[in-house]
Amino acid sequence: MIPIAGLVGILAVAFLTRWVFKKDTGTEEMRFVSDAIKEGAMAYLARQYKTIAIISIIIGVLIGVAISPYTGVAFLAGAGCSALSGYIGMKVSVNANIRTASAARRSLNEALQVAFRGGAVSGIAVVTLSLIGVAGVFFLFWGFVEPTDMTIGLYGYEYDKSITSSLMLLVGYAFGASFAALFAQLGGGIYTKAADVGADLVGKVEAGIPEDSPKNPAVIADLVGDNVGDCAGRGADLFESTAAENIGAMILGAFLYAGTGEVGFVFFPLVARALGVFAGIVGIMIVKLRNEDEEPMKALNRGYYVSCIIAIALFGYAASELLGDNWIYFMGCGIVGIVLSIAIVYITQYYTSGEYRPVREIAKASETGAATNIITGFSVGLETTFLPVICIVAALLGSYELGQMAAPDGAADGLIFQYGLYGTAVATMGMLAPCAFVLAEDTFGPITDNAGGIVEMSEQPEDIRVRTDKLDSVGNTTKALTKGYAMGSAALAAYLLFGAFFDKVAEELYTDDPIKWAAYIDPTVAYSIDIAQPEVFAGAFIGAMLVFLFSSLAIRAVGKAAGDMISEVRRQFKENPNILAGNDKPDYAKCVDISTKGALKAMILPGILPVVVPVVWGLFMFYTYGSVTAYMSVGAMLMVGTIAGVLMALVFNNGGGAWDNAKKYVESKGMKKTPQHAAAVVGDTVGDPFKDTAGPSLHVLVKLLSTITLVFAGVIVLGI
Repeated sequence: MIPIAGLVGILAVAFLTRWVFKKDTGTEEMRFVSDAIKEGAMAYLARQYKTIAIISIIIGVLIGVAISPYTGVAFLAGAGCSALSGYIGMKVSVNANIRTASAARRSLNEALQVAFRGGAVSGIAVVTLSLIGVAGVFFLFWGFVEPTDMTIGLYGYEYDKSITSSLMLLVGYAFGASFAALFAQLGGGIYTKAADVGADLVGKVEAGIPEDSPKNPAVIADLVGDNVGDCAGRGADLFESTAAENIGAMILGAFLYAGTGEVGFVFFPLVARALGVFAGIVGIMIVKLRNEDEEPMKALNRGYYVSCIIAIALFGYAASELLGDNWIYFMGCGIVGIVLSIAIVYITQYYTSGEYRPVREIAKASETGAATNIITGFSVGLETTFLPVICIVAALLGSYELGQMAAPDGAADGLIFQYGLYGTAVATMGMLAPCAFVLAEDTFGPITDNAGGIVEMSEQPEDIRVRTDKLDSVGNTTKALTKGYAMGSAALAAYLLFGAFFDKVAEELYTDDPIKWAAYIDPTVAYSIDIAQPEVFAGAFIGAMLVFLFSSLAIRAVGKAAGDMISEVRRQFKENPNILAGNDKPDYAKCVDISTKGALKAMILPGILPVVVPVVWGLFMFYTYGSVTAYMSVGAMLMVGTIAGVLMALVFNNGGGAWDNAKKYVESKGMKKTPQHAAAVVGDTVGDPFKDTAGPSLHVLVKLLSTITLVFAGVIVLGI
C-alpha cells in the first residue's frame, strides 16, 4: 500500500496542478500585483532556506559526531524534505491566487474550486512526501545499515532487533523535520505579521484607506507574508507533524513487536497514513457549491466528512490485517482520534466564526474602545482552552483503555501498559487520517486572502470583491480550524512521543539485562517520573518557562519589525502626498525588505533555544546527579513544557482568530471608518502575532522538544 499510495499521491498532485494552471490569469493589472507577490515570496524563501541550510548542516554534523553518522544523515534528510514541503506549498499558492481572483469574475463556485484545489496540491504533496520520506529512510536503514538480528524478546517471542535499531536512527529524520519546520513557521510568521500590523494600523486606522489598497506601501509585503507564513510555514509544520507522529508510533509498535512477535504493529502507522492519502483525495475532489447562494463552508464540510468516513473504513481494514485478533479495539482507538478531530474543528469554528457568541461579543466590546476589545478578546482566548482540553483528555484516556483491552489474556503488566500506549498512538493516526484534506483547507486560506488583495489592488468591480471577501472570511475560519487541529494532534502525539522517549531510555540502559528491562517497563515499578524530587521538579519548571520565553521572543520580534514597517509607511505618506492622492505608486520593495530582514534576524534565537535547552539541561543533570535523575528531569521538562505549550497555543490561535473575525464582523455590518471599527482593527493587530506567529510555532516547539529528547536520549542517560 505504501508505494501505491505514494504513486497515487504524486499523480493527484500532477493532475490538480495542471487543472489549476490551465485557468486564466486575469487582467494585466492583476498580473502586475501577482508578479510582485511571487517575486517577493520566492526571494524571501531563498534567503530563509539558505539560513536554515547553514544551521541544519552544523547541527547535522554535530549529531553525526556525537551520536551516529546515520542519525546525522537522517536529520539532514528530514530538514530537506520539510523545506521542500514548504516550497511546494508556496509555489502553488502564489500561482493559484491570481487564478482564484480571475475566477471570481465569473462565479463564486469556480473561485472556490480553484482556491481549494490549489491548496489541495500542498495538502496531498505534504502527506505523500512525508509517507515516502519516512518509509524510504526506514527501509534504507533496515535494508543496508542494520543487518538482520533475530532475538528472543522479553516474553519469549522471536523478533528482528534490526527493526528497532533502524527506527532509532530514523528519529533523526523526525528531529530534522521539526527543526526546519520551526524556522519556516517562525520566520514566515514574523514576516507576515510585521507587514500585516504595519499595513493595518497606518493604512486602515490612520489613513482610512481599504485593507489592500494599492496606495498602502506595506500591502505587497502583507500579501507576500500570507504565502511565506501560512503556505510555506504551514506546509513544513504539517509535514513534520505527520513524520514525527508516524515515527513515534512505529517506535511504540516496535516494542510491542518485541513483546508479541507481531511485526504488523511496526508497519501499521505507515499503512494508515497511506490509506489516508486515498481518503483525502476523494474528499478534495467532491468539494463544490450546489448553487451560488450556498455558504462555501458547507461545501468544505461535506468534503471533510466524506474524507473522515472513508478514512474510518480504510482504517478498520488496515487494523484487521495488521493488529492481531483484538484489532477491533484498535479500530475503536482510530475512531476516537477521528471523532476528536471533528470535535476540535467544531469547537474552533465556534470560537472563531462570526456566526457565534465569542466573536460577536468581541465586536460588541469594540463599541467602547480598543481597551475593552482587547480585554474581551483575551478572555475569550483563555476560555478556548476548556473544551479542547476536555476532548483531548477524553480521547487520551479512552484510547489508552481501548489499547489495554486489546492486550492478550494473561499478558504481563508491562506488556498491557505498552498496548495502552500504542492505543494512544493509533488514536493519533486516526486524527491525522484526513490530514491531506485539512492541510488543503489551511492553504485555501492564504490563497483566498491573496486573491482578495489582487482584486482590490487591481481595482476590480465591487461584485468581484464581494465574492473574494466571502471566500476570505471562510479562509480565516479554515486557517483557525487547522491550527486547532494541529494543536490537538500535537497534544496526542506528545504523549506517544513521551512513551517513545521512555522506551528509548530503556533500550539505552537495560537492553542487555532482561530482568531490569522487565522491571523498567512495568508501570507499577519504574516507568514514571517522580516529580517530588527537587531535581525533577526543576526540570518541569524549566520546560514551562521555555514555552513562555519562546512566545515572548516570537511576539516581540513581530512588534519590532512592525514598528519599523509603521515608520516606513508613515515616512512615505509624509514625504510624498501624491501616494494617498493616487497619483504616485508607493515604494513596495522597501517594505518587503524590512519584513525580510526583520524575520530572518529575529527567528534565530527562538529557533535555537528549544534545541539547546533540553540537551544542556540533560547533560547538567547527568554529570551532577546521574542517569536516572537526568532522564526523569528531562522527561518532566518535556511533559510540562508540552502541557504549557498546548494551552498557550490554544489561547493564541483561537484568541487571535476570534479577534480577526470580530474585525471582519464589524466590517460586514458596514461600520468601516467608525470608532468601533478602529477598535476592532487594534484588537486584530494584537491577535495577529498570537495566531500567525507564536501560536503555530508552538505546535512545532512541542514536537521538537519530543524529537530532540529522543535523538539525544542516549547522550542524556549515558553522557558524551
